[in-house]
Amino acid sequence: MASTYISRAATGSVTSDKTFTISHWIKRASGLGSTQYFFMHENASSHTQKIGLDFTTANKIRMSWWDGSNEYNLDTTRIFRDTSGWYNFVFRFDSTQSTASNRVRFYVNGQLEEITNANGSSPTYPGQNATMNLGQKIMVHGRYQSSSPGSYFDGSLSHIHYCDGQSYAPTEFGETDSTTGEWRIKGNPSLTYGNNGYFILKDGNSVTNQAGNSSGNFSVSGGTLTNTEDCPSDVFATWNPLLVYISEIPLFSEGNTKVSPTGNSSRNYAISTIAMPRTGKWYSEFKKLQNDNVMHIGILDTDIATARFQANAYVKDNAGGLVYDTVNGNISGNNTNQQTSLATSGNGDIIGLAIDMDNDLFYAYKNGTLLNTSGTGVNFSSFITGSDVAFFVGDGSSSGYDSCQANFGNGYFGTTAIASEGTNASNIGKFEYDVPTGYTALSTKGLNS
Repeated sequence: MASTYISRAATGSVTSDKTFTISHWIKRASGLGSTQYFFMHENASSHTQKIGLDFTTANKIRMSWWDGSNEYNLDTTRIFRDTSGWYNFVFRFDSTQSTASNRVRFYVNGQLEEITNANGSSPTYPGQNATMNLGQKIMVHGRYQSSSPGSYFDGSLSHIHYCDGQSYAPTEFGETDSTTGEWRIKGNPSLTYGNNGYFILKDGNSVTNQAGNSSGNFSVSGGTLTNTEDCPSDVFATWNPLLVYISEIPLFSEGNTKVSPTGNSSRNYAISTIAMPRTGKWYSEFKKLQNDNVMHIGILDTDIATARFQANAYVKDNAGGLVYDTVNGNISGNNTNQQTSLATSGNGDIIGLAIDMDNDLFYAYKNGTLLNTSGTGVNFSSFITGSDVAFFVGDGSSSGYDSCQANFGNGYFGTTAIASEGTNASNIGKFEYDVPTGYTALSTKGLNS
């Protein structure tokens, strides 16, 4: 969302000012280590009551509110830095409970979180039958709402439920997959929303209230609310901001689909958050945004990625990876040019990579045209020994640096939708150009197809 937020004006009487539940499905992106609000109930001029849910600079979740008399600030003890998958956050408020710790409960992927006061001391809970009227003020998702708004959430939101008058367990919004053991979404839960409850961002970017009551719709009050293929039921790869060249950390943006230099001396080494197993056929697209020098796009053994990055070593000169050199027109790996004299690529070109792990073939495309019709037939096992391989982008020269946007199947390069969707027999992901027959996107559904 970055600079985007959605809001709804104050509405009428609530079903209960002592009991409510808020559930979000959230995927983080850029801005780890900064304050980011994903829910705020506030008024710019009147602070009679307010409540906020945000990521802190320590990457914890803070639940803060002012009930008109008392202020509470509770933090999770756990930190949340994962940018590769979706979290289900459930905030459960029920001040009618006689046990203090049951009056405020916070769950992540079905697990009850340990919480403390913001200073790390034992948590202070609201008194029994304390009131909090969420129908009283404006409700906002995506930023801190006040006379000086800010602290925008950077990432994705989906399936937001607010249930007025109900204290729901997290099992109403998700369940444990019996096969994988992972927490998965319930797309159509049976819930009671009350007078002011709502259900928005269901399977897309609609802010129309789908709760079946008359409490009103949200509106996009700032920025652009983008609809992506990435969702709680199908998670797509992005660039991984947690694995970088520490001496010169690149800039990740646009939901971690763009990687850029932070300065003229910065290295843009990045790998995808999801890796390909040593079986299957995988496709992704990459747009070159600058043409300063050499950009390498390819695959890299995840077992040695950290060592390669910290050694500031070009992937093409070492075992463990295979890359298309966009400026010199080579496909290189293990210190050998495996193919030469291919077309080069410049600013604005879209490079497609099709990786056939079953047959050790590496295909490169430029704006939909296949550059090496026979594929780079290299025995991957001779220099890629790990069990998982990620997509990779990196500089191939010590002077001049490039920026790169990836479309791992989300259907966008940054915030710009693909111009004309290509064919894709797998029906997983959306790409600018035709996906080769038998290939699929690098996503959780793709991995399980």
